[in-house]
Parts: sequence; structure tokens; C-alpha cells
Amino acid sequence: MPIKLENVAIAVRDLDATIAFFTDLGLSVLGRDTVSGEWTDTAVGLDGNHAKIAMLQTPDGHGRLELFEYLHPAAIETEPTLPNEIGMHRVAFSVDDLDEALAIAARHDCHPLRGVGTYEDVYRLTYVRGPSGIIVMLAEELQKG
Repeated sequence: MPIKLENVAIAVRDLDATIAFFTDLGLSVLGRDTVSGEWTDTAVGLDGNHAKIAMLQTPDGHGRLELFEYLHPAAIETEPTLPNEIGMHRVAFSVDDLDEALAIAARHDCHPLRGVGTYEDVYRLTYVRGPSGIIVMLAEELQKG
């Protein structure tokens, strides 16, 4: 059976602020909508499901993020995920210039959890705490080409 990854969905506190963060990093908005009704109640498993959503795409066209801000039921605040917690906890992006990406993230008040590391002279990388506590890994390949 063929399978392909469609997108990664992330619930956010502020859809507009999160879109601004990811579009500044280079993603583009494919579309926005507000969804509700019986089909969403059934698919998502929440009665009265009502959310604002946006689909974003990476410049290469292969990666997509679906961001959603719940209008009903009310979003449940949780502690930000730690890197060693079981379950999905980060989204990762390759960038051409890590320092430029970090400057963009800083303009959104998003900063590395600790600093920038180098993996075997292959990548410079860091985890940034993004909007709504999302962990975003940014990695620059050092041996380009």
C-alpha cells in the first residue's frame, strides 16, 4: 500500500502570530478556512468542533503544516513539551543560513532552548521555542553541494 505524509497538524494559541512566524521563515500560506459541523465532529472526535485553520507549505513543495486555533471547544493550555518527552514534540526544517533563521525567529521573540550545536561537521542546528510553545528544529547543512 503506497503511503505519503500529507502534513503535520499543530494546535496553536494565536493563528495569525504563528502564521507570521512560519511565513517569515519561508513557508507560504496555501489557504485558510474556518471549519465546523458534523463532519469535523466525527473526524476529529470533538462535539461542536469549530476551528480556524491554515495550511502552510515549504518552498520545495514537499512539507506542509496545518495550523489550527480552536474556537470551540476551548483550547486546553498545556506545559510546553520538553525534548525528551514521549510523543510528537518538534517540527524540523533545513535552512540555508542558520544565523539568518535565528534572527527571524528572534524578531518573533523565539529563541534557542540552549544554543547552537554542530553534529559531526555535517549540520549546525538548534531547537527554538516557537509560538504556542512549539519546538522548531532549524538545521543548516555545512557540507553543501
